[in-house]
Amino acid sequence: MITRYMLGNEAIAHACCEADLDFASGYPGTPSSEVIDTLRFQKERDFYIEWSVNEKVALENGLGAAWTGVRSLVTMKHVGLNVAADPLMTSSYTGIKGGLVILSADDPYAHSSQNEQDSRIYAKFAKIPCLDPSSVQEAHDMMKGAYSLSEEFALPVLFRPTTRICHSKSNVELAECGNEHRTGSFEKDPKQYVVIPVHTRILHKKLNEKQNALSEKLVELKLNFAEVRGKTAVITGGIAAEYVREIIPDDVSFAKIGAYPINTEWITEFVAKHDKVLVIEELSPLIEEVVRQAAEKTLVYGKINGCVPYEGELDPASVALCFEKAGFAAKKSYKISEPVQNLPPRPPILCAGCGHRAVFYAMKKVFGKNAIYPSDIGCYTLGIQLGTVDTTICMGASITVGSGIAHSGEKNDVVCTIGDSTFLHTGIQGLLNAAYNGANMTVVILDNRITAMTGHQPNPNTGITAQGALSPVISLEAICRSCGVAFVEVIDPYDLTSMLTALKSAKETKGVKVIIARQPCVIAARRAGIKRRPLQVKTDACIGCGACVKFGCPAIEFYSDKASINELCSGCGVCADICPKGAIIPEVKK
Repeated sequence: MITRYMLGNEAIAHACCEADLDFASGYPGTPSSEVIDTLRFQKERDFYIEWSVNEKVALENGLGAAWTGVRSLVTMKHVGLNVAADPLMTSSYTGIKGGLVILSADDPYAHSSQNEQDSRIYAKFAKIPCLDPSSVQEAHDMMKGAYSLSEEFALPVLFRPTTRICHSKSNVELAECGNEHRTGSFEKDPKQYVVIPVHTRILHKKLNEKQNALSEKLVELKLNFAEVRGKTAVITGGIAAEYVREIIPDDVSFAKIGAYPINTEWITEFVAKHDKVLVIEELSPLIEEVVRQAAEKTLVYGKINGCVPYEGELDPASVALCFEKAGFAAKKSYKISEPVQNLPPRPPILCAGCGHRAVFYAMKKVFGKNAIYPSDIGCYTLGIQLGTVDTTICMGASITVGSGIAHSGEKNDVVCTIGDSTFLHTGIQGLLNAAYNGANMTVVILDNRITAMTGHQPNPNTGITAQGALSPVISLEAICRSCGVAFVEVIDPYDLTSMLTALKSAKETKGVKVIIARQPCVIAARRAGIKRRPLQVKTDACIGCGACVKFGCPAIEFYSDKASINELCSGCGVCADICPKGAIIPEVKK
């Protein structure tokens, strides 16, 4: 046994190697991304690994591999599970041969997400087991055991860590990586893998027949366990279980749900031994609904009667408050911390030198503030600070939402923005639909050659795979033309004059127009050794008009009615084009 201090996602990745993982696929999404990234760079075990173009593709790849008998991992964040829901719902019918674990990382409090949905509901919907770790060590142990569980019941297993598990660090006890390697072999069985109605009806019945044995197994494995200590009890799950442990008195019974489905007989027997029960869990009341169904005379407290919040993350202080609202005693209390007053706001902004900023500036210049600006999921969502993001809903939706607005009778210009990775994820179908149906709109693809916001993972536009092998760089412009778009132009965001010309031309043209703004991510470029000469301000020429500051680059500051440029400058030079007096020039070395 080895003990290492490591990130939750690193511990999860190591557990996969210990469990003899053979195949891994996924789409990057915070807080899940480091699992695949860790597996990509580890040297202890050799197996196939890929970043897929979207979550549906990743799951179908993993499912295909699992049908051949190899052990597979598929990773995504919770909203990515929406994209993968179609194969997920049927994979429980077909079952698997080799273990298949689907990691869907939830994000209570929406730290980096557009919603707080609860992946446990998908597991219930699909009738597959869901593992819900409460600590980094437990995340490691559960992941390692998930493959045996998957193979025993011939079902995919949903593994649901949350942000606090994925991005916390802890000492973790590890074992050596496994040395068993499987070779896939697909055995034809149309009744199992061809889900036409006549087969589906039988497969659904078999799936339902697995549920009782599955729920009993989770108790047998002690993934769900209980300790009877008195006449009141707290039932909890996930990270909330760790907070409950800190404050629960010794005379209050404790039950922890680490896996779903919950065995009805087991939970009914536990609940019946108590006068009142408090259920504490993050997000949806999944445990609470089962407990309420099990309770005949026992009083149940939780979300439904207002003792536990439906939204956001829990912490020890908020759990203590839940105890108080339910009339339960707590072993300790916590002072609710108040935010420091009058601190300046620090909204997230685009990096200094980011090409997206220049595009947003040019768009606003050409199309004006009255244009409609649908946008998408990625770094460029931060264009909201520049007044060029009016809608964001889910990946790939900028083009489809924009098309809907354009067809609604809206008189103002519609200009949507989408990143290269997002375009390849789910944007292509939207562009095809817009061109096919004759939408009048401008689509700006912000091509920074990488999947930037989630940690600079490669995509088919990068020219390298997850395993580091060179791959053909796809042509975004060729894809756009093949979708039926006649107006396709590629521009350099650092060339403001050409960019303004292209946008003006797009504005004057009817139909779907695509402008590809191509400039490598400034962080990735710096890591690759690409350097540009920084800029400086000639103070005698600066008139203090503020035009450069309004551009919004964090490298530009204003002191004593004069502009100045700090060390964040990457040398993109756009601010020099904006300055009406030519006061911004390349830095002069002394």
